[in-house]
Amino acid sequence: MALYVLGDTHLSFRSEKPMDVFGGAWVGYVDKLRSGLSVLREEDTLVLAGDISWGMSLEEAREDFAFLDAFPGRKLILKGNHDYWWTTANKTYQFWAENGFTTLNLLHNNCYFYGEYALCGTRGWFLDEEKNGHNQKVFQRELIRLEASLKAAGERPKLAFHHYPPLYRGYRCQEIIDLLERYGVSACYYGHLHGGSHRLAIEGRDGALDYRLISADFLGFRPLKICES
Repeated sequence: MALYVLGDTHLSFRSEKPMDVFGGAWVGYVDKLRSGLSVLREEDTLVLAGDISWGMSLEEAREDFAFLDAFPGRKLILKGNHDYWWTTANKTYQFWAENGFTTLNLLHNNCYFYGEYALCGTRGWFLDEEKNGHNQKVFQRELIRLEASLKAAGERPKLAFHHYPPLYRGYRCQEIIDLLERYGVSACYYGHLHGGSHRLAIEGRDGALDYRLISADFLGFRPLKICES
């Protein structure tokens, strides 16, 4: 039984936004993902840290969900800034049930358990969002969602997963970091950074937490194994 994490799969079977057009590591990325995800077994858990699909609706993302559901193991899905298909939890679970997707779960206002660990998280926040017209209310909702997830964990050791990095070179989202530290989170895994932005990532210990970048192109489209039992 193993716990894995991977961010930013950016699947696009029906939305005509294949990442291959960006060249470099993204050329043939679906085949790379297929190979990387082949390590999964039925007893494993995979956290998918946002930007799962370019689909603009649940229906448009259906083949992307099918691709992920076809691999063994439980998948926990966070929201990313490009997950435009995202709707209410009830609608999402109903759609997945109607299509026979049995391994997909939302990590949103809740937490899941893997062995002794509680798996917590939310999309997070990013400095650039202010430039895009987002406001303090959106940020406060993210803090509320994160704290709800951390509270649901109880006294278990906690791991946190975000789409946006809580920190990178030249930026800190101190409110999120303070929450993670207050609830005793030991490690934080985040995505969103691609290509040349990889150099901005903070990896390793900062304050009370260990941080890891888990964007698919950074990991070579192979999920990172966090632990195994």
